[in-house]
Amino acid sequence: MVIEDDVDDQHMLVEVFEKLGYPNKVFYFADGNTALNFLSVGEMYPLFILADINMPKINGFEVLEKILSTEKLRAKNIPYLFFTTALDKHTIKTAHSLPMQGYFIKPNTQEKLQDMIKKIVDYWQASTSSI
Repeated sequence: MVIEDDVDDQHMLVEVFEKLGYPNKVFYFADGNTALNFLSVGEMYPLFILADINMPKINGFEVLEKILSTEKLRAKNIPYLFFTTALDKHTIKTAHSLPMQGYFIKPNTQEKLQDMIKKIVDYWQASTSSI
C-alpha cells in the first residue's frame, strides 16, 4: 500500500513494482484520508504501508496517528514505513518518536528506487510480524 501525493513519484513506483513482478496487488492513494477509508472498510491486510510525510489534507505522521488511535486499524498490525524527501532533523526526530518501522529517503534514480523497493519488500515478505 502506497500513500503518495506526487504523481511523478507514484508513476515511478508503479513502474518499479511492475518491473519487480511481485504477485501482491499494490494499492496507491494520493492522500491519507482515502487510504484510511480503504483500510477501514473490509479486511485488507497490506504487507506494509509506504507513506510520504509531506502531503496535503493530512500528512504521513497524522495518518500513522489515526491508525494507532483506531482500534480496528491498530489491530491489523500493518508495518508503517515513511518514504520521503524530508532530511531535516526535526522531521527525522518526529518520525523516530512514533512507532513506525522504517524511514526511507526517496532515491534520485529509477535504479536506486528499484533496489530500495526490492529490499523493503523482500524484508517484509520474510518477516514473521506481517500478517
